[in-house]
Formats: sequence, C-alpha cells, structure tokens
Amino acid sequence: MPRRFSQERSIILCDANRNVLCSPDASILDTQRIRLLSFNIQVGISTSAYRHYVTRSWKHLLPHKERYRNLEKIGFLLGDYDIVALQEADGGSLRSGNINQVQQLAQLGNFPYWYQQRNRDLGPFAQHSNGLLTRFAPQRLEDHPLPGPAGRGAILAQIGEGKDAIAVVSMHLALGARARNRQLGYIREMVSDYEHVVLMGDMNTQAENLLINTPLSDLNLRAPQICATFPSWKPQRCIDHILISSELEIDNMSVLPIPISDHLPVAMDIIRPGANPTTAYQFPQE
Repeated sequence: MPRRFSQERSIILCDANRNVLCSPDASILDTQRIRLLSFNIQVGISTSAYRHYVTRSWKHLLPHKERYRNLEKIGFLLGDYDIVALQEADGGSLRSGNINQVQQLAQLGNFPYWYQQRNRDLGPFAQHSNGLLTRFAPQRLEDHPLPGPAGRGAILAQIGEGKDAIAVVSMHLALGARARNRQLGYIREMVSDYEHVVLMGDMNTQAENLLINTPLSDLNLRAPQICATFPSWKPQRCIDHILISSELEIDNMSVLPIPISDHLPVAMDIIRPGANPTTAYQFPQE
C-alpha cells in the first residue's frame, strides 16, 4: 500500500454493494468496449450562473423537489454506461432527504454494483461522498483517503484479471496545486503495479498540467479530452477528466452538453484489453 500523509482515516479493502433491485437486463452493454462516464453531480443541484452559488446556497443544507428531478435525469443518463465515477454525491442526510444518492443512482441506472466513499461526515446535515457504479464485478476494491486537507478520497476498482486487468480510479482532487500534487503522487503509487490504468474524476486542473507537471508525468497517460467542462452554463475550464494509459485504445469520447450540475459530464468508450476494435478514434486537433 502507498504511504499516506494523514492518519485521519484508514485505507479500506472492501466489497462492492449489490443492487438488489437490479433487473436481469443489467448485463455488460458491449463485450468489446467499456463505456466510461465521470460526473460531478453537485448533490443534484442545478446551477446556471455564478450568482446561484449564493442565491441557491440553501440547497446545500435543505432538501428540495428539484434535487429529486435532477437525480432522475442523471440516473436516466447513467444507464448507457458501464462504469461511472461520481463526485459530490450525498450519502444520505437532511439535504438529500436521507437518500443515499450513490445507491439511488445505481438503482436508477440499473447497475449491479456500487460503492459510496464518505469523505466528510457532517452527521445529519451532509454526507459528502464520491461514488462508483459498475456493471463489472470488481476483482478488488479499495477505499483510499487522499493526503492533504481532510475530505478528499479515491476509489480503486480492479476490473478483470491477469494481464488484461484494468485499474479504474475514481477521484476528486484538491483545489490547491500543492495538495493536489501530493494526492497525485499517492495515486501514482496506487496504480504502479497495473499495466492498464483509467483515472476518472474532477481533478481541478487542466489536462496538460496533469500530464507534464505532476507525479503522473511518468505514467505515459493520455488525455484526449480537451473541451471545457466547467462551469456548465458557459464552459471555460477543462477540469473533469478521463485519463487512460497508452496501451488502451479509445473508440469514442465527448463532453456531454447536459447542464444538470455546475460541471458537464465526460464520457469515453475504450476497447477492452484483448478485444479487436473495428474503428479507431480520431483525436481532435487543438
């Protein structure tokens, strides 16, 4: 296990939760491809202007009907994907109507497996969480608190076995560069034994910086996503990413123009290791 810089919470080797309401048609959507999605859902709050961070701030504390409608929209969207990384979900508190949003989205998207990582426990008022939804049964699942200020974490799920195994890491990184680099150094150690790596989440910095100026620079990762994701109503910054190791092939990728949250979701289809793709993705020109 990599070394942590904080002793607040321990690394957990855990099991995925089973969605008992999952219907029999929840099988893998494509045997050749894995459809990935990363989405910062802002606990189901819609934001369409900077002033809403003030005028709608009460929604971070109290329940409201719009949140339930937004989660239904998100759940409908997630149904088209195999593995989903969620950031800024609530694990069941006053503001979410005591609903675990990760579990609810697993049910709405018909995912057999889900995991909630609680990073900030504010008791009955808020349960700040990351989430992972998957149609694949993880061979290994790890819950890692990240170094730096409390409240950031990463989930590692091993999908597949042997030489075709993929390490999928869902994360939400710090705003500050110094803390973020410490976190990326830690994640670099987490995936050091894997040939195939997928890093997904709200990373709070541009892809070029991630690949050149951080501890990820020697992993030979690719960041085909160059479109802005934040703020959703007028995207100017590309801070939500799906980074993949160079050995993995891309079939398709896009930023989805769906402004449910203050971030736009990022989607990517990759070819499963060992599969034979019929098309090759053409990278957009900068």
